[in-house]
Amino acid sequence: MDLGLKDRVYVVTGATRGLGRASAEALLAEGARVLVTGREETSVAEAVAALGEGAAGLAADNTDPGTPARLIAEARARFGGLDGVLISVGGPAPGFAADNSDEQWAAAFDTVFLGAVRLARAAAETLTEGGVIGFVLSGSVHEPIPGLTISNGLRPGLAGFAKSLANDLGP
Repeated sequence: MDLGLKDRVYVVTGATRGLGRASAEALLAEGARVLVTGREETSVAEAVAALGEGAAGLAADNTDPGTPARLIAEARARFGGLDGVLISVGGPAPGFAADNSDEQWAAAFDTVFLGAVRLARAAAETLTEGGVIGFVLSGSVHEPIPGLTISNGLRPGLAGFAKSLANDLGP
């Protein structure tokens, strides 16, 4: 299937494994060029080597407020442009409502929610018409998953942000 993605440039966060990795693979299979990100340099390098031509990588921590600008600049430097971002983040610490500490909540807020919001806002400021901002979320957006209280709390909020962003930018 040709989705018309040949030579388009995307940043995919959390692309060293899981849904982020699968998304990067699908984009590359369609001829896109992908900047793969993850927190660990080793896992980013391994992912880029496995993904092959069209993939480049940058270790980045989404909790760092400077990360969005770094990712956008790197995509442009490596590939000459930016057509979209796909924001995929790993799950926060598991636990039931009484199990998770304030520290776990704060860390998850920074990675799952605020880091994603920062990248989406930065992309929205720079993408031209036809640019894409996508989020990999979770079934917990619709129905809480037992034992994943933090994810159940944050991912629906991120879905609400994504919808607000779409409403703001869509027109």
